[in-house]
Amino acid sequence: MGRLSPLGRDGALTKTIQKILVANRGEIARRIMRTCRKMGIATVAVYSDADAEMPFVDEADEAIRLGPAPSAESYLRIDKILEAAAATNSDAIHPGYGFLSENGAFAEACGQAGVIFIGPTPDAIRSMGSKREAKALVEKAGVPVIPGYDGSNQDPKVLAEEAIKIGFPVLLKASSGGGGKGMKRVRQASELPDAIASAAREGQSSFGDATLLVEKYIDDPRHVEIQILGDSHGNLIHLNERECSIQRRHQKIIEETPSTALDPALRNRMGEAAVRCGKAIGYSNAGTVEFILAPDRSFYFLEVNTRLQVEHPVTECVTGLDLVEEQIRVAQGEVLRTAQEAVRFEGAAIEVRLYA
Repeated sequence: MGRLSPLGRDGALTKTIQKILVANRGEIARRIMRTCRKMGIATVAVYSDADAEMPFVDEADEAIRLGPAPSAESYLRIDKILEAAAATNSDAIHPGYGFLSENGAFAEACGQAGVIFIGPTPDAIRSMGSKREAKALVEKAGVPVIPGYDGSNQDPKVLAEEAIKIGFPVLLKASSGGGGKGMKRVRQASELPDAIASAAREGQSSFGDATLLVEKYIDDPRHVEIQILGDSHGNLIHLNERECSIQRRHQKIIEETPSTALDPALRNRMGEAAVRCGKAIGYSNAGTVEFILAPDRSFYFLEVNTRLQVEHPVTECVTGLDLVEEQIRVAQGEVLRTAQEAVRFEGAAIEVRLYA
């Protein structure tokens, strides 16, 4: 298990991680292992039967089979992952992205098992997992939110009345949703009954939660997200933006930085708003605050992704930072090594996703 290290800059005792179990597969598993090798940290891969011959399995120092191919029987099995961590004496787990990366129960179970979860606290994950709760929290912190209805009364008649009050077009969103699921754009009142039923049905089937939000639909918006990074000592910085406006069915295709839509003043305002979001929930580790940017240059909170993003290399390319390394250092109790004013941004970067 990990050994105790010298005091950090603020006098806090840190614990050096010796072995990390990577609770993921494919590209992100290999990405995490690359940084672990650089840091001299041993790695454990876990895999399903379908992935037994994949490169990430061979590249790890140890590998443990989780179960059959279906994710529900392998990569989503918290009990089997923790059993693998115990069997290999892993002192930390990196969840990657997807699967259990934004599962508060998993983060909590890791802590109860004495294993470091490389990510934010269970409370932070849970608070941002509900769009209703997240919106209320950040609004209290002075972050602009899209006008809308997020009340507990989910009667379809009430939702329809609130939509009419807000004014068309409106966007119906599953409260626990993501990835474009449970989202319906409505341009006139006659479309509401079917749209409400459909969005609630998608929310229930995909996320186990039929609760809906009703928001003013912003025409011709840009999707701009801000990378944040915090430690457990109250320090939190932002690493500027990634623009993800080119999407298909609300799923990102191209991510780039810097955004041509932002000037220095707007960039600073959005960065400061993202930091306020993080501090409002006591955020630590890496995360992303997503905003909608309207044509009039006003911006509104969308959500917080409480994990490492698929597109994190875009930020790494222009900052020179290894975000996985920073995640590991924060998880073992270190103070952030970079102050906000010391972050440097050079060049431009772009990432393109292939959907097949």
